[in-house]
Amino acid sequence: MDAVIDLLRTAHVGRLGTAGKDGYPMIKPLNFVYDAMRIYFHSAKEGEKIEDIARDNRVCFEADAPAGYREAHSQPCEATYYYQSVIIKGRASIVTDEEERLHALTLLMDKYQPGGGYGSFRDDKLRITAVIRIDIEEMKGKENISRSA
Repeated sequence: MDAVIDLLRTAHVGRLGTAGKDGYPMIKPLNFVYDAMRIYFHSAKEGEKIEDIARDNRVCFEADAPAGYREAHSQPCEATYYYQSVIIKGRASIVTDEEERLHALTLLMDKYQPGGGYGSFRDDKLRITAVIRIDIEEMKGKENISRSA
C-alpha cells in the first residue's frame, strides 16, 4: 500500500472516469492531490465533469508512472513496458466548506509548486472555482517494474 500512496503523492496527472450523459464512460486528465484516503481536484463550476458527478457521483480515478521500456531483439514478446499504476473507485462530491476548499487548493499548490511563492488565493478566482473531493472506497495498485529477463 505504501507504493500506491507514494505514486498518488508524486504522479502529476490523474484521470477521472465518469458516466457521461449519453451513457458512455468519459475520461478527463487533471491535476490532483491525495490527502488521507481522498483525492482533490479543482474545476470550473460548470461543465461536463460537474454535470456527470451531479448525475452519478460514482467515479473511477487512475494515475500511473512510467518506469521504462525494454526493446525486443529476437521476438516481439521480449518487449515490455515498465510502470506503476493505481485505480480508485469512489464517490465524488463538490466541497462547499470554505476551510476544506482552501485546504485542498493549498495542497494542490504545494504539490505542483513545492517551493511556495505563489501568493494568496484571490476571491474572484475562488468564486468561479469548484473543488471536488473523491472519497476513496477501493484502491488497487498494479506494477510491472521487474527488469529480469
